[in-house]
Amino acid sequence: MKRCHLAYLACSAALVSAGVGAVPAAAAHQTLVVRPGESIQKAVDAARAGDTVLVLAGTYHESVQIGRDRITLRGAGARTVVKPAAVKTGKDANTCAQNGNGICVLGTKTKDVRGVTVADLTVTGFARAGVFGMATDRMTVRHVRAVDNDTWGIAQERSTGGVFRENVAERNGDAGLFLANTIKEEAGAYDAGGTLVEHNRLDDNRIGVTVRRLRDVNVQDNGIRGNCAGVFVVGDENTPKAGHLTVARNRVTQNNKSCPKTERLPALQGSGIVLTGVEQTRVTGNYVRGNAGKSPLSGGIVLFKSMVGTLGENNRVDGNTLSANAPADLVNTDTGKGNRFERNSCRASKPAGLC
Repeated sequence: MKRCHLAYLACSAALVSAGVGAVPAAAAHQTLVVRPGESIQKAVDAARAGDTVLVLAGTYHESVQIGRDRITLRGAGARTVVKPAAVKTGKDANTCAQNGNGICVLGTKTKDVRGVTVADLTVTGFARAGVFGMATDRMTVRHVRAVDNDTWGIAQERSTGGVFRENVAERNGDAGLFLANTIKEEAGAYDAGGTLVEHNRLDDNRIGVTVRRLRDVNVQDNGIRGNCAGVFVVGDENTPKAGHLTVARNRVTQNNKSCPKTERLPALQGSGIVLTGVEQTRVTGNYVRGNAGKSPLSGGIVLFKSMVGTLGENNRVDGNTLSANAPADLVNTDTGKGNRFERNSCRASKPAGLC
């Protein structure tokens, strides 16, 4: 076997053995190693489909943009830290940097970028999102610490089949994890193709996780604590309507920070799980405790008409365990048809009789 000692952990040298011909260079997947002081972006630009860019422990001041299928960007754990560039971004910087994001996975209007993974690193201090994906299919973000970013920790829009697993999002200015159809135009809900949000820790953000104008998303088995609102599922008057979502088995506790109102939302405090203007969404098996406030959206699990007055319909809230939420464990101010509350363990509801 021919050996290779380059900046790769694997090389495409010919492998010859009895009865085996040379391995085509295109068949060999490589690991490109980035060391402190080197450019992550240069390694990403050199990577081909199937390759891994391994970023060793250290601090890297840059924004990284991935636009090629099946690239894995992996750090050495929390000690691999990506921060904004030390100097002001110029006009020649990539789109990711120009928009104030840390790591971007970007497709186009006509072609999604597929199968990209971002894993095992910290991203912090960016003006917009720590990790941002747009026009992606089957993007995976795992074991990422997204902390102290001005807007979102981890965000995705106009994408399908995403997997967000075992990440930590803390102290981000808006949502720790933000999933949406599109943020720049009015449009109907986007089919997110089974996007999965599971086993994440989402603490001390404005909102733990926001799912905005989407369909076919599962938010499950997450720990969500100390935000102004824990889980926010948002719909509006556009068609198709947001919904066909599942929020299951999350631990949603003491989301009692106070956040001022915005152009689209009232002041937030003490909201556990909120549904506004969505349909056919199931909220089941969650543990919701100690969420208390005086916002119109305060309470353990809250159904509320959307900010433009759209009613929720045919939503099901069942099998949840709730306690010490205020003004009540279950709150339903939505007059939409077909909303059901079944087999929940709780003490107080508004109106009475939902427990």
